[in-house]
Amino acid sequence: MPRVSVGDLALNYVEHGSGDNVVLAVHGNLGCADWLDLVLPLLPDSVRVIAAEWRGCGDSDKPAPAADYSNYSMRTHAGDMLALLDALGVSRCHLYGHSTGGIICSHMLAMQPERFGKVLMLDPVTPLGLELAGGQMAILAQMKADRDLAFAGLASAAPSLFQPETLVAGQMPKFSAITSTAQQELFTRIVERTRVLSDGIWIGTPHNLALEWESKALAAKMPQMTHEHLVLYGKHDYWIPREHVETMAAKLPNCRLEVFPLVGHSMCLEVPFLLAWIMSTYFLRPA
Repeated sequence: MPRVSVGDLALNYVEHGSGDNVVLAVHGNLGCADWLDLVLPLLPDSVRVIAAEWRGCGDSDKPAPAADYSNYSMRTHAGDMLALLDALGVSRCHLYGHSTGGIICSHMLAMQPERFGKVLMLDPVTPLGLELAGGQMAILAQMKADRDLAFAGLASAAPSLFQPETLVAGQMPKFSAITSTAQQELFTRIVERTRVLSDGIWIGTPHNLALEWESKALAAKMPQMTHEHLVLYGKHDYWIPREHVETMAAKLPNCRLEVFPLVGHSMCLEVPFLLAWIMSTYFLRPA
């Protein structure tokens, strides 16, 4: 996979399609570009998707985190993505953000609003940030240390892939009979990819999202984010509170929220053909 130098580090990215209709895709926390592996082959070649990996994730460089995790802040990730576009010679594009990729995209909109067209967000962490839940850091530390716990934790991000009765504490989630081999193999690979994440991701991301929640600085800028937004939300999302995306849709001047009743946090894994259809129609439709 190609890499590009961004300041003093190199970022990895995956590319699909060609042409001037460019979409920068930003994955979520504990993620990598692989989360779009089932979606990209279903997209038309006329949609050029650049799926970039954050610092600390996937095959991108993993600088040691600062004591306060400031070099893994959401604004820092946004700056990395802007620098990646510069390095690739992309002056203007659309944005796709999944989960924590959503708030990174929002920072990009605030930093260089003239650079972006449409915005598609999948179960995003909104500009509100996220409140740090009690015991969350301990759970993440356990997931970091134990691959099976990481599997169980990430299963809650794609619940429709698993037998519901196995998605309980103390059990190892089991794939449902209707989950395809491709979905099972990709999910398993995504879990393996969490083994290489930096502590700046495991610990730094929730720390920095809590700072966003406390400051509300980015949230205050939502009325100025006039870009067309389409926000997709799975009714069975156990990670992002529904009231957050409803607030986001109300505060943004040009935003449509669509809720999907049978999907969790990760349509890209759970129903990839549906996300591919939505991305194709949304980004190919004239503004």
